[in-house]
Amino acid sequence: MKASEAEVSKVLMQYQDALNASDTEMVMALYAEDGVFMPQHFASSVGEQAVRKAYDGVFEAITLKVMFAIAEVRELAPEWIMARTNSAGTVTVHATGESNAEANQELFVFQKIAGAWKIARYCFSTTNPPRA
Repeated sequence: MKASEAEVSKVLMQYQDALNASDTEMVMALYAEDGVFMPQHFASSVGEQAVRKAYDGVFEAITLKVMFAIAEVRELAPEWIMARTNSAGTVTVHATGESNAEANQELFVFQKIAGAWKIARYCFSTTNPPRA
């Protein structure tokens, strides 16, 4: 694994920790200013303000306890890396207190900005079967 790919792997674990802490500030520190968050079933959030608002909404609605498994990290160009992950754990819905299994597949595009790897684009989709 190239050094840059190892650095991105560390950022992915920081992102996992930020999700588990329900901490928008930790998440935002990992995103590029013009980053894009593309959650399943929602419109894309483009740019710092929209991404912040989206994560605030996520953390107001749910608590995640997930673990990421890195499937691949590939340098596409000196300042661009793609990463594919799978995550699994639980999600607790604040409105009901109900907890369920959570499992997703994720695709990240990282950009090196001022010497640091930042999330430029991020999307995910569930790998759980539909609930009846």
